[in-house]
Amino acid sequence: MSSMSASIWGRVFFDSNVLIYSDDAASPAKQHMARDLIAHHLRRGTGYLSLQVLQEYFVNATRKHGVQAHVAREKVEIFGAMNVVIPDTRDILAAIDLHRLHRFSFWDAMIFRAVQQSGCSVLLSEDLQHGQIADGIAIVNPFLD
Repeated sequence: MSSMSASIWGRVFFDSNVLIYSDDAASPAKQHMARDLIAHHLRRGTGYLSLQVLQEYFVNATRKHGVQAHVAREKVEIFGAMNVVIPDTRDILAAIDLHRLHRFSFWDAMIFRAVQQSGCSVLLSEDLQHGQIADGIAIVNPFLD
């Protein structure tokens, strides 16, 4: 699946690294792709993310990428207009099981669990293995040609 097929993905779940690239002027091609994907899925109501993704975005944007806190806050508000998955204790327990089954890190398992809860079949992430399919969810790196 290439980045150009975004319109056929339908509902997608965003990992925080895709959101971070929307601020990354040092990587203009990735910045452009991230902004296009975010805008596309915001307009159509097909973008999903979790509270964890919003938290990771804020921390990484401000600490690692020098985004001013007030700007990062505004972006969290914008990203929060997507469909937000809010985990509960059952989701934490399910993530622990995913961690054990698939050997994901716990935090990646929490993301994966949120994808399951969202009903999305595509997880957009640069950090996880592109092309991997687990439990019917495809991991897609949108920055690959």
